[in-house]
Amino acid sequence: MNKKWIVALNVLVLVIVTSCNDIGEIIEEKKPDREEVVEQITATGLAVREAFKKGDVETIKLYHHPDVVKALGYNNLKVGREAVLDGLRETMANFDLEFLNEKQEELFLLKKDLVIKQMLFGLRLIPKNGDDPFVFRGRTLIILQRYDESPTGWATIHEIIQPYQD
Repeated sequence: MNKKWIVALNVLVLVIVTSCNDIGEIIEEKKPDREEVVEQITATGLAVREAFKKGDVETIKLYHHPDVVKALGYNNLKVGREAVLDGLRETMANFDLEFLNEKQEELFLLKKDLVIKQMLFGLRLIPKNGDDPFVFRGRTLIILQRYDESPTGWATIHEIIQPYQD
């Protein structure tokens, strides 16, 4: 094969690779370091839990993507960060909230710029009117997306909560 054909072939390969929408189809992408991602997701969860405890909606906002969708119950779907935060402000006007450290199970799946996390949780609700506190338990499926505006680089883009039932 002469030199012109080799150059032409290299140019053709370069054009194909650079014009491909998903370059990972042709060359293997550098995968994120799983340990680093686990640390970032753990830090995200801890920051959100601490913000819930303090009633700090502005910090919670940092960890939610503007296009977040949350299914908080069968008839309670929040679309968009502001809708989620409005619902949270309403809840926090009536209750102090505190996550319990009774996590029994957590599943974690990393796919490129998405993390899918499923876990059991307990949330103590302390009514501000002096009524007795109670605990809400459930299972949540959270999808986090890489998001540069979040302090940890991750934000919730989708969440579904399934209440615990006997």
